[in-house]
Amino acid sequence: MHRERRLLLARTGWATVVDADACAADPLERAVIGALGPQGQAPVPAVRPLVAAAESVHLLAERLVTRGLAVSAAGQREVAAGLRAVRAGLLLSLALGTVSALLVPAAERAPVLAGFALPLLASGLCLLIGRIEVYPHTRWASPAGQRLLASLSATDPLTALATRGPAVLEPELRAALRGRG
Repeated sequence: MHRERRLLLARTGWATVVDADACAADPLERAVIGALGPQGQAPVPAVRPLVAAAESVHLLAERLVTRGLAVSAAGQREVAAGLRAVRAGLLLSLALGTVSALLVPAAERAPVLAGFALPLLASGLCLLIGRIEVYPHTRWASPAGQRLLASLSATDPLTALATRGPAVLEPELRAALRGRG
């Protein structure tokens, strides 16, 4: 919308509809116009959550999940719960190992520490593997979606934004989306 001059994104962080009629056919663009309100102007940080909550955005997300290009919200919650469980296991092993080592005489600490070394090592490696596999990928793209994004043209500004973040945008547009002047 910004590149086609139907929406003005000012350096001050405000978005203004320039041509509302040109956006009438696309449901995502209608969601943006609706979020901007009756005056057709609002600060970008106030518009983001309204657009994210729009039905058209949820339908798009469902279509991406159905095609295997995005991770569902339930899948994201499951991964987060798994990581929390592994972290808790690591901390519990560390705490129990420390308490156990302090409760036994110094001469008998080696077998106690050896017994806790394997759970500490295993949970630590699981967290490391999770960090390597998740970072630097997005939280929403599935492996198939990541491969598709990587195969798309790097000259496409939307693909570049999706794969490399807002650093690829022009400074004016980046400032407008941040909501700072």
